[in-house]
This record gives sequence, C-alpha cells and structure tokens, in this order.
Amino acid sequence: MGYYDDNDESRSKRPRGSRGGSFISGLIGVIIGALLVMIAFPSLGDVFNKTDEQTTVENAQNSQNNVTGKTVSLDVTTDVTKAVQKAEKAVVGIANIQSQNFWTQRGQGKQSQETGSGSGVIYKKENGKAFIVTNNHVVEGADQLEVTLSDGKKLSAKLLGSDVWTDLAVIEVDGKDVNTVAQFGDSDKLKLGEPVIAIGNPLGENFAGSVTQGIVSGVNRTVPMDLNDDGIEDWEAEVLQTDAAINPGNSGGALVNVAGQVVGINSMKIAQEAVEGIGFSIPIKSAEPVINDLEKYGKIKRPAMGVTLQNVSDIPAYHQQETLRLPRGVTQGIMIESVSPGSPAGDAGMQEMDVIFELDGHKVNNILELRKYLYTSKKPGDSMKVKFYRQGKEKEATLKLTNESRL
Repeated sequence: MGYYDDNDESRSKRPRGSRGGSFISGLIGVIIGALLVMIAFPSLGDVFNKTDEQTTVENAQNSQNNVTGKTVSLDVTTDVTKAVQKAEKAVVGIANIQSQNFWTQRGQGKQSQETGSGSGVIYKKENGKAFIVTNNHVVEGADQLEVTLSDGKKLSAKLLGSDVWTDLAVIEVDGKDVNTVAQFGDSDKLKLGEPVIAIGNPLGENFAGSVTQGIVSGVNRTVPMDLNDDGIEDWEAEVLQTDAAINPGNSGGALVNVAGQVVGINSMKIAQEAVEGIGFSIPIKSAEPVINDLEKYGKIKRPAMGVTLQNVSDIPAYHQQETLRLPRGVTQGIMIESVSPGSPAGDAGMQEMDVIFELDGHKVNNILELRKYLYTSKKPGDSMKVKFYRQGKEKEATLKLTNESRL
C-alpha cells in the first residue's frame, strides 16, 4: 500500500551505494576546482567575502573616480559691465597736497602732504592736454594737485578754475598718457528708477575705480548749502538724487547711465545715522556751461548788481517798522546794506536801506531767492527791473547787470 518498514530486508538490499558515491565524488571535485581557481586568482576571494553594503559603497566610489572634473568659465556681459568698461578709464583720482608748517630745533619749516583726495572725470583731450572736471571742494586750498590715472600713473595737475556756488572745478594734465575721454549724456532725460552707476575712488587710492550701482531716486532736487559756515543758507544746489553708494573720495567722480555716458558729477551725500542711500550728483546739463567757462576764463561770468545784502527777516521788528518804515504786514525782502560806486545798482539810483521785493515781476523773499533768480535767469549785460521799498514807498529801477565779484 505504499508503506514500508526500515527493517524490511528487501529494502535494505536496494542498490543505493553506486548513486551516493558518484554524488560525493562530484562534490569533492567542485570544491577542489574552486580552491584551484581561488589560488590562481586570489582577488576573486575578496569578491565572495564582501557584504552587499561593501559592494554598494565601492561601486559608488568607483563611479565617482570615473567622473572627469571640468572648470566652468562664464563670460558675463551685461549693460552695466559694458557701461563700466566704456567709462571707467576716464575716471581718475585727485590728491589735494598742501604745505604744512612744522617745528624743528632749527626753527620753523614746511613740508607738503596730502590733506584730501577725490575723483575726477576726463572730459576732453586737445592740443596735447587733457581736461578733468571735479568738485571745487576736492581742490580747494591745494598748493599742488596730483592726478592718478586708471593704470596707476601719476601726473602733476594745474587748476584752471573753480566755482564755489556750483562746487565744480576744472584741472589740466599732460594728455600723453590719456587714452579715454568720457562722453556726456543728457541728464534732463533721466527717469525715476533708471539704473545709474557711480565710479570713483572712495576712501582714496586703495579703492580706486570702485563701482556702485543704483537708480535715479529723484530729479530736480535742491539741497541748501552754507558755503561760509556761518549757519545761514547761501545757495540751493540743484542735484540728482541716487541710492548708488557715494562715499568720501567719490566726490568729483562720474555718475553714468547704462549707455556709459556721464549724466552727473558726484558731489555729496546725507551722512546721518538714520539716513541710508541718499547721495547727490550735479546734473551734467547744468554743469556743462560752468565747465566751459572755467576752462576758458578760469571763473564763471555771473551777473552782478554791485551791492551787499541782508535778509529783512533777520532784522528786529522794531527796525523793520521804525527804521525801514516797511508797510504793515511786510516781513520779508532783502535790504541793501551797501552800494558800490559805479555799480549797476548805484547807477540806477538805488541806496542803502532800500528793501528789494521783486525782480522782473518775480517775488523774492530772501537773499537765496534773489541770488537764484539772478544766477540762473540772467547774464552779464542783461537788464533787470527791480521793485523795492524806500521809507515805506514802492519804487522801481532798471539795472544793467555787469560781471562783478559781488551781487
């Protein structure tokens, strides 16, 4: 029935010996063959002995070792880099060198040393000379001026002229080593938010040719200026506002548009702890006529009245009424302190203590407004109608303006 007994005699006599012997002998042969292979190729033994984890790690390492490293070089060219490349070599450093007194055992002596530094822009090359525009405050008080070109070459410079009112100056150097001249743009066409780049030497030669980028933050700005440090505003500078970083040493450098054209001469910034990113630049359109006059004449040919002035608002109310006899309610205007003989005001019959309140139909309340109108709307040789009070009575005179040092 399919059952069997281990003691069954007939089962014990089955011929099993020949099958078992052949299996054992075959197995022994395989083992011997494997041993021979391992002896002949010992590195294969390591393969058989490795864990799966070791094999995975080694395969990863091998794949990494097979990767060929490549250096990637990017040629990044943008409108900004093109603009900088076009204008950067026209921007120079300017050192203000002054003589300083010192004492020795033999007595007093003098030595020259750099007392300040700024930047400048090469705007013209002609007849072997190169002409550079910078700020008046960069060159003010200098006994010597030294210009450092973009390649590091130093040149002695000559001051051709400067103007405190516009804070502009023009200097001249030998043009032999000058190869790049800046191109002026049109600052009148600048738009709010338009990208601009400031190029200059902040903090001196260590950071020569520094480039900062920003935007036009404001146009037609006016900044009050106290030029003689007496605490009274003498002038209102017309400037562009930018958030491109402008630092000491940037003064006189270039404000450039994305076409690489100079649209402003960097001049100042508001340096207060609570203020950030408010810098100012002289618009190149208003700077150009000043630059031309400084180069040709060494000064600006401005119209003058030939008077010294005082604001009525600075005069006590008692003297406004009892001395000047101004009409009631009049607390603004400009009083004449003195009149130069033979001056336009003198020739027109104006006198001390006359109080000016109108020029060519334009109301003027103070010296700043009078000066602004005179300097921006008139030129030497022009005529100007002046209305004024004399002992409370309104009068009018016509002045033929000349080019003098005083108003």
